[in-house]
Amino acid sequence: MGLVTAPPALLVLADGTVFRGFSFGAAGTSIGEVVFNTGMTGYQEVLTDPSYRGQIVTFTYPELGNTGVNPEDEESAGPQVKGAIARNICPRPSNWRSTQSLPDYLKQHHIPGIYGIDTRALTRKLRSVGAMNGGLSTEILDPAELLMQVQEAPSMAGLNLVKDVTTREIYEWSEPTPPEWEFSEGVAKSPEPLTVVAIDFGVKRNILRRLASYGCRVIVVPADTPPETILSYNPDGIFLSNGPGDPAANTDGIETTKALLKAQKPVFGICMGHQILGLSMGGESFKLKFGHRGLNQPAGLRQKVEITSQNHGFAIAQESLPDAEVEITHLNLNDRTVAGLRHKTLPMFSVQYHPEASPGPHDADYLFEQFVRQMRESKA
Repeated sequence: MGLVTAPPALLVLADGTVFRGFSFGAAGTSIGEVVFNTGMTGYQEVLTDPSYRGQIVTFTYPELGNTGVNPEDEESAGPQVKGAIARNICPRPSNWRSTQSLPDYLKQHHIPGIYGIDTRALTRKLRSVGAMNGGLSTEILDPAELLMQVQEAPSMAGLNLVKDVTTREIYEWSEPTPPEWEFSEGVAKSPEPLTVVAIDFGVKRNILRRLASYGCRVIVVPADTPPETILSYNPDGIFLSNGPGDPAANTDGIETTKALLKAQKPVFGICMGHQILGLSMGGESFKLKFGHRGLNQPAGLRQKVEITSQNHGFAIAQESLPDAEVEITHLNLNDRTVAGLRHKTLPMFSVQYHPEASPGPHDADYLFEQFVRQMRESKA
């Protein structure tokens, strides 16, 4: 995209830092929490991940858009971000699967973007000061005016954004991972159908595909579904999905999970689902300085390491978990925050990262098989 012809755009952070660049995507003004993702691939999956609701995402990889976009790689019905930030944009994609350019895709969905700025300087700023609100605009080019709007926006801490992304209706998901995408040669499908009720806090499609690939019948329910309704399906297991915002603000999800724990059915949580499970067991959450967002986050314990895909700005405080009931199974090896836990006596576990990848490595796909195994053992 030529720098001469692109309209100007402005990015202003809450602390007054100003970045001037050029517009791609839709025209307009957007306010959100500015974060960064270090992945080298998978920008479409990132843009459509519901966990990014309310955020303006900085991509540290220097060029975006060279493979375009396509319907198959969407993790939800469309982009969930408030805006996108890039160093350089490729307006003419070159990939056999591409059906649309990235700028046209964002324009279609009314998502503004800014490029031509120093994304390394922006990332270093967020790492040193912390993630903060920002404003991205093609209309307001006066920094002081845009800063006023930024300062009026609420902080991510305390925000319940699950209500904006959860399904409105109960539905059944049956689509497994397409054969040409399957990366595991011997997926250990359950010999008999297993019913999983997935509580949708902002679920990614590839999570549902992986559950279906392992032989599960997946019933997806809204985040505010009463526990009595969930248990009426007589599920073999309960899945707690990823999602956006502050997990502690999702009081409905916490109270529902507390009630479901009494049923002692297998429970598996991912990302926000991990946080909800931890909170329902008596733990506390806190906001990370700049979060973990990327494809190469090391997680493990006891000399075992997985390279994982992560996207979260909150974590469970290790010291808050009851030692008598909960065991830490994984730590983020960069900052030693909790990355996995399990109940010591009940078939319930969770991870802070994304074993379904999309994008990212497949080191942790075995966790889906572990969930299936626990459901089969509980049925026996």
